Amino acid sequence: MPLLRLAAIAALVLPALPAMAQNAPPATLPTRDVAVTYRALGNGAPPEPFRMAWSVADGKQRVDPPGGMGWMLVDRKAGTAVMVMDAQRMLMPMPSQAVRALTQSVPEGVRFERRGTATIAGLGCTEWAASGPQGQGVACLTEDGVTLRATGQGPNGQQGGIEATEVRYGTQDPAHFQVPQGYQTMQGMPGMPGSPGGAPGAPPAR
Repeated sequence: MPLLRLAAIAALVLPALPAMAQNAPPATLPTRDVAVTYRALGNGAPPEPFRMAWSVADGKQRVDPPGGMGWMLVDRKAGTAVMVMDAQRMLMPMPSQAVRALTQSVPEGVRFERRGTATIAGLGCTEWAASGPQGQGVACLTEDGVTLRATGQGPNGQQGGIEATEVRYGTQDPAHFQVPQGYQTMQGMPGMPGSPGGAPGAPPAR
C-alpha cells in the first residue's frame, strides 16, 4: 500500500533532522507555510510524485502520497499522526514508534557533520550528514527549514529517500489540515513497527 510505504520512508529519513539543531542549521522544519512536491528515491520507490504541506502556525503537516489512496496528517503540537482514507471513511492512527519518528523526536547518540551545498528544485540548501545507532542519512535543508532532499539507511540496511521537484510558498488552507468528522477509526496498523494490528469497529472520530 503506498501509504505504508511512504510512512516507512518518512520514518527512515526524518528522525535525524531535529537533533541537527545541535550543530547549528538555521531551521529543521519550515518556518513559513509551504507545499512541496517530492519524488521518492531508491529501489522499489513509487514512480508517482507525492506532496507534503505545512501549516506552521498550527504545527501540522499533511502528506498526500502517490496513488491517491488517502493522506496522512501529522500534528506536532498534539504529538499525533493519523492516516485518512476518504474513500473508506476510515482513520488509522499511527503507532507510537512511527509517531515519534514523524514528529521528529531527538535521537540519542547521533553525530553530525556539515557538508556542501546544492541546488534542488531551484532553491539552494545545505547538506547535513547524521549517523548514530539507528542508521545514517543526509538531508539538504534550506535556510527556512524546507527539506529539499533526504536519504537514509537504517540499522538493518534498509534505504530510502525523498527529493523535492517543486516548492510553493504561501498560506495553506486550514481545512486541509483537519481530520474529517464521523469517520470510523481502526486502532493499530498491521505491518507497522509498534503496532499490534487492529480491525475496524471503534467508535467514529469525534
